[in-house]
Amino acid sequence: MKVLVTGGAGYIGSHIVHDLCDQAHEVIILDNFSLGRRENVDPRAQLIEGDVRNMEDLNKAFGMRVEVVFHFAAWKAAGESMTNPMKFANNNICGTLSLLNAVVEHNVNYFIFSSSAAVYGSPQYLPIDEKHPKNPENYYGYTKLAIEENLEWYSKLKNIRYAALRYFNATGYDVKGRILGMENNPTNLCPVVMETACGMREKLLIFGNDYNTPDGTCIRDYIHVSDLSEAHLLAMDYIIEENKNLIVNLGTGSGNSVLEMVEAAQEAVEKKINHQIIGRRPGDPENLIASSELAFNLINWKAKHSDLKTIFKSMIPVYFKNMNKR
Repeated sequence: MKVLVTGGAGYIGSHIVHDLCDQAHEVIILDNFSLGRRENVDPRAQLIEGDVRNMEDLNKAFGMRVEVVFHFAAWKAAGESMTNPMKFANNNICGTLSLLNAVVEHNVNYFIFSSSAAVYGSPQYLPIDEKHPKNPENYYGYTKLAIEENLEWYSKLKNIRYAALRYFNATGYDVKGRILGMENNPTNLCPVVMETACGMREKLLIFGNDYNTPDGTCIRDYIHVSDLSEAHLLAMDYIIEENKNLIVNLGTGSGNSVLEMVEAAQEAVEKKINHQIIGRRPGDPENLIASSELAFNLINWKAKHSDLKTIFKSMIPVYFKNMNKR
């Protein structure tokens, strides 16, 4: 099939592009390289340097007879979304609506959306399933929820079939070693841990050790990006073959604390990682764990590469390759 991947040079998008190409799909990437890395672009894909908010760029992409859209072009730093909501509204919400309008105009029927567990906010129970109330606590999470709501309306009114995949904590790098470009300006724990291990950062700051968890640090559900990629391809098959929409969590169903992640990284890189515990960061729930039972039941998906050893082993070639480039 002819597949358009917005943000296809970014962290998650580039993994999906490689796997789509492996399955012999014709892939078109639309990326403005605000976060994407050229070195992560699969040469088998056709690249359009452009923006989802630019109709000329969209017409160029959709003029190639696109059949399916994967949408990853979004800002994702939750903290920044609280200080600069205009930036996130413009790109995440307005950009997606622009893309959806192009989907309708060009008679594309299938849309796979990169959503987030941030739509839930603080958990009322664990593990979090898809029936959990949605009450985002940052503007980033709200943008994801707003897009999901618009997808539901576009599906009703324009017969689009969509998948909204709610990630928990995406991490790791391609288990086949094809993607070696680091994320730009990461804020998530694992890349910050690895940047510290490589000397790109002086130390890792750990926000609080007085939570009601075994070691006092926050617990999160870490899911390997290669597992995420597999889920996206299964989701595409599902909405096409079943002619149904799909909304599922993607996680492992178990969690690890911040200190457990640091210890696993230290074991992987065989050195101590400089870290300092400071005060809590506002808005950090102490424990976030997913139920992915629905994803298993509907698309037969289960995490295969998300053990801590595999996560950090897959990150070592990327970070130590680039350690002298900053």
